[in-house]
Amino acid sequence: MSEEKHHHGHHHHHHKDEDKPSYYPQSGYSETTVAYGATTTLEPEIDYKKEEKHHKHLEHLGEAGVVAAGAYALHEKHKAKKDPEHAHKHKIEEEIAAAAAVGAGGFAFHEHHQKKETKKEEEEAYGKKHHHLF
Repeated sequence: MSEEKHHHGHHHHHHKDEDKPSYYPQSGYSETTVAYGATTTLEPEIDYKKEEKHHKHLEHLGEAGVVAAGAYALHEKHKAKKDPEHAHKHKIEEEIAAAAAVGAGGFAFHEHHQKKETKKEEEEAYGKKHHHLF
């Protein structure tokens, strides 16, 4: 009976990154075998749709940051008018929020560009798909 208890709790052995999803830039490997040789090369297999979706998600997060920081800047501008005793503090916080909004806008623009670049890379890899409706 004492031997049975020695193995208690040792059933789950995981590597640190095993459970985490892989977003960027490849999701797996494709194996290529040469006909007359024993050489096998592993080439990264890029999941373009997943990468494009990832950049779209980050672009939307950047846009949300623009809205949030812009709203906070307007809030601080209003507080500066309503609270003349602390107006200087509110004006500084308004400027910081405005700068954050500009930064978030730049990030959203960057991710939009990355998304377009990923789409272009997919078209170059697989050929442009034409969808004719009529």
